[in-house]
Amino acid sequence: MTQTVYVKLNQITQVHEKAVFLSDIAEVYCSDKPTASRCRAVKVQSIHSDKEKRYMGSIVDIVAKLGEQVPEAEVSSIGESDFIIDYRPPSKPHYGWQWLKTAFVCLTCFAGAAFAIMTFNNDANVTDIFNEIYRLAMGAESNGRTLLEFGYSIGLAIGIVIFFNHFAAWKLNTDPTPLEVEMRLYEENVNKTLIQNSGRKESGVDVS
Repeated sequence: MTQTVYVKLNQITQVHEKAVFLSDIAEVYCSDKPTASRCRAVKVQSIHSDKEKRYMGSIVDIVAKLGEQVPEAEVSSIGESDFIIDYRPPSKPHYGWQWLKTAFVCLTCFAGAAFAIMTFNNDANVTDIFNEIYRLAMGAESNGRTLLEFGYSIGLAIGIVIFFNHFAAWKLNTDPTPLEVEMRLYEENVNKTLIQNSGRKESGVDVS
């Protein structure tokens, strides 16, 4: 008796084991529990290399494997049509190296942001503008350490926190931050490029 099996493939899945099963890269549902269990146990990739590598596949490969091993399964894809298996060999975490990289990135971002803010202030001539506003409002020359400068500095910091919606573990709301959105867009573009490049190479057409 034919059973409809719904398969929702993930676009990319990171794995650490060389035997990759359908349950590792997709969500599988079938009203018949034994059929669903057999489908989840189907091996979709056997990795022989010990190095980090990405493997491409498509729903067509999954349908073919399920047709061979679970012939009563009628596959209905509700996810991605192409997928990537990102194999990373199991290794011990190097906390010292991770902290060093984090510190380097934080220092680079801090210095870059400070340079960008100073460059903007110089281009817009903020110092002269504040001096002129203070002279017009107070009738005296500014010494460069007035409420305008302090308010601008504090407001700039608060504005950055509000815009990025993130400070340490604290968030203003549950919406993803602009940085998270950009990282997801970047990851999605990388995945699409890998899949498209794989298709070109298999067909003998490559732009590289």
